[in-house]
Amino acid sequence: MRPLTIVHVSSFPFGLRPAFQHGVAVKLSNGLIRNGHLVLNFSDRDIARARSIFGSRKFGVRPANAALIEFCRFHRPDVILSGHADVILPTTLARIREILPSVRIAQYNVDPLFEPDNIRRLSSKLAVVDATFVTTAGPDMRALRAGGNRVAFMANPMDASIERGRCDLVDTLPFDLFYACGNPGRPLRHICGRDWNMNDFIADLRARLPTTRLLLGGVGGHPHLTGAAYQTALETAAMGLNISRRPDSYLYSSDRIAQMIGNGQVVLMERATGYGDIFTDDEMVFFATLDELTRQIERLTIDHTHRRAIATAGRARYRDLFNERAVAANLLDVLLHDADPDTIPGLRPA
Repeated sequence: MRPLTIVHVSSFPFGLRPAFQHGVAVKLSNGLIRNGHLVLNFSDRDIARARSIFGSRKFGVRPANAALIEFCRFHRPDVILSGHADVILPTTLARIREILPSVRIAQYNVDPLFEPDNIRRLSSKLAVVDATFVTTAGPDMRALRAGGNRVAFMANPMDASIERGRCDLVDTLPFDLFYACGNPGRPLRHICGRDWNMNDFIADLRARLPTTRLLLGGVGGHPHLTGAAYQTALETAAMGLNISRRPDSYLYSSDRIAQMIGNGQVVLMERATGYGDIFTDDEMVFFATLDELTRQIERLTIDHTHRRAIATAGRARYRDLFNERAVAANLLDVLLHDADPDTIPGLRPA
């Protein structure tokens, strides 16, 4: 593929309110650049704040949209990539296409498709983009194709320049199990057939595993972990508990899956997520009940050799399939070269 000029519109760690350094936007830009493309990052939220005399994103929407039009008019990109760029209006993308008729436009979204507000945000731009990428596969993804929309699965990318830890190479770490949560009580998480406030879930887990050393963020009275402190936490725990809001949306996962496995943690997640269709029990640890989860944690806390083997194998396979360059390349293949949007790397035959 010839080198492309790509304008990537998303939230980047540029401004006084820095975005998450582990964010998918940062990794996708890294992957595109490492694949040989020119990537011009446009941080829509920061531009909106900067263009408002009040420093308000809300009051900066119109000037931010005008700025993107002029930015694209000046740079004449081949591709516009929009990730959670809610400041940017559909009419703005349509106007850019009028100015640059050959431009290809894609949006991506890493939030769950069982949230109505997320579907609303996605749907608002389906008619003005050439392709949409979501981190959910199966029926929920295919429902977005109604009317002929081109929609494909995109894995949460792992980037070894960001996920730098190697917990899989260490026998004894400061903590046994890592779990972080943005909001423990709203909404409730559906785990193993039951709805949980995650403060209650962690209390139950502590009772089941009184000697397990937990490293927690945003739950159980512990502060949220951000920036470098979050990366340090990822590098100091043997296992990572990967729990999303519910497990029945095929292949949906919080992007913590890449952060945990990329830093060499054993990822523990519900089998109902479908990730067992890509990873074996020698690469991730799956559970269907809390008793099974408890037994797995107890076993791996004691058996360092087995834990390290699973973590190393899982990290290697995830990196092979879903590194930042591979995910970025697949996105462009679907957008520009009509690659099959139903192809999921690593999916084993049923």
